Amino acid sequence: MSREFIPAGAGCDDGWVNDSPQVTDNPAKSRFELSMDGQLAQLAYRVNGSRLVLIHTEVPIQLESHGIGGKLVTAAIERAVRDGMTVVPLCPFARSWLEHHPDIASRVTIDWG
Repeated sequence: MSREFIPAGAGCDDGWVNDSPQVTDNPAKSRFELSMDGQLAQLAYRVNGSRLVLIHTEVPIQLESHGIGGKLVTAAIERAVRDGMTVVPLCPFARSWLEHHPDIASRVTIDWG
């Protein structure tokens, strides 16, 4: 079962259509996914008790420089907040992104190891 993450406060009552791709959590494959233009970007993770361990981010070259990696990391943070988990950013991209986005990182407990 995939779950779609929609940012808090996002609504459909304003008359605008949101065509931006949404990140989904694919627990069967232990990854967050975002499909765009026939390409799949992903952030692999594993759950270890109450810890969400971020392992590897992969964004196809064609999708780079569109903020997709950040969207994947943000979805992981949102899941950790919702499920009361600690995030462990082993993935170098996720770790660096969180270090550069303290507004997002501050939403959850992070084990920087």
